[in-house]
Amino acid sequence: MTAELTASQEQDLLARWTSTLRAARAGREGPDPLPYGRNLLARWTEPQRRYHTATHLRAVLDRIDELAGKGGEGGELELVRLAAWFHDAVYLPDRSENEERSAALAERALTEAGLTAHEVAEVARLVRLTVTHDPAPGDLNGEALCDADLAILASDPDTYTRYTAAVREEYAFVPEDAFREGRATILRHLLTLPRLFRTPYGAAAWEERARENLERELAVLTAPDPTPDS
Repeated sequence: MTAELTASQEQDLLARWTSTLRAARAGREGPDPLPYGRNLLARWTEPQRRYHTATHLRAVLDRIDELAGKGGEGGELELVRLAAWFHDAVYLPDRSENEERSAALAERALTEAGLTAHEVAEVARLVRLTVTHDPAPGDLNGEALCDADLAILASDPDTYTRYTAAVREEYAFVPEDAFREGRATILRHLLTLPRLFRTPYGAAAWEERARENLERELAVLTAPDPTPDS
């Protein structure tokens, strides 16, 4: 059993991976999907992770399914799901090239696993898009992946608090003042965007709550320190 996952959860994720890869291959022959899925799960359960874990992977996959059920699916839904599997497959909190390295991993693995050059290129493009979460208008695949990845921002207050605590744990090596300043900069940027979510369903279901969470977190981060007792 992989760390952080129960046996049932691990088997469920591996079944979802296998189904997705086979569907993406559309009947074409290719190697057994399971070794690729196990390799990815091992990556998602590395010890340095606190938020970018297999739990996050499951949540993103679930949100993609939710979008698909509400008419917000991408044009190539199985490729969107594959991109979710790879989008944080390489993750070191103190590195800035995680998305690029994850995209390169997808290019190598999916070529070997039997996808076409177009399919591999699209998955890698989607992984790289998670650097900015800024898909172009009409990029249905990009909209679906980015909305699913950012859906944590629209969670209930308790879940959001656990999310921010996990992010802080991943960046435990960053001094508190520097972390607060950097995180506040990110939140301000997100709040200036005309829309956080690009799919019609995401905008309707998640936008308002996400902005409330971001504003509340920003207020905490930028509140003046209490005056010390004299």
